[in-house]
Amino acid sequence: MVTGIEKLGLAIMVFVLMFGMGATLTWADFSRSLKHPKAIIIGFLSQFGIMPALAFVLAKVFALPDTVALSLILVGCTPGGTTSNLFSYYAKGDVALSISMTTASTIGAVFMMPMLLLVYGSAYGHTKFPLPYGNIASSLVIMLIPVIIGMYVRKKSHRAAQTCEKIGSWAGSLVIIFLLVQFFLRDNQTLKEASFSIFATAILLGVIGFVLGYGAAFFTGLTPKQSRTVSLETGIQNTPLTIALILATFPLTEQREALLLPILYAVFIVIDSLLASLLFRRMARNERVNE
Repeated sequence: MVTGIEKLGLAIMVFVLMFGMGATLTWADFSRSLKHPKAIIIGFLSQFGIMPALAFVLAKVFALPDTVALSLILVGCTPGGTTSNLFSYYAKGDVALSISMTTASTIGAVFMMPMLLLVYGSAYGHTKFPLPYGNIASSLVIMLIPVIIGMYVRKKSHRAAQTCEKIGSWAGSLVIIFLLVQFFLRDNQTLKEASFSIFATAILLGVIGFVLGYGAAFFTGLTPKQSRTVSLETGIQNTPLTIALILATFPLTEQREALLLPILYAVFIVIDSLLASLLFRRMARNERVNE
């Protein structure tokens, strides 16, 4: 169980993470994207169309317990994070598109997440607690504040924004590391008792998301470079945000069980993203050879 002091520390780290993400963005990113919105629209639909539905299907196929199923659906409904921007760069993707997609999904999440949770979460209405749609929406609005502050810093000083971006990335990593250590030290029995289904869904959500995201982009006419970007943006979710929402809105009695799947997803998505990026880099090299 996460204590009050630990929750405060996590809240600060998430604030810094979102601030760092904002420091990567400018209004020019939006204007460029709006001139050629097709890729962003496809990415947005992949993010909020494919991932929530995939999470719901996996929860049903593997017959997950209600609380775990809701946490999986929450991961599926979460927007993309700054990690996808890093892997898009490494995978020879379109970084500007990646940042624009992250921005669009983060802003859109304020409206999309409560609606999608209402659609997919209603199947688990017999749980011990109601999913706090209003609290999740308000939490998302609050979390946009550091994003806007980060954008303001970027506008004033590009050098300062680069520093803030690095600090934000470290903060996101610290959230995951802290919770992993906390789980292993206090709740290692929970990890030992985690079923095959929980591990499988934590892995498959990202992997299948990559495949479906790439397919959606490729078959709608986007370039291979854009398709790689949409793939990574679709499969990589903002796990620190998911964790923060669980800590802020789920009852204390349900938090330990609810946090298990997002933490496992966070561990495996880094591995899966690295493997996907290596594959995409090879594809990019082959594209250059064939030109």
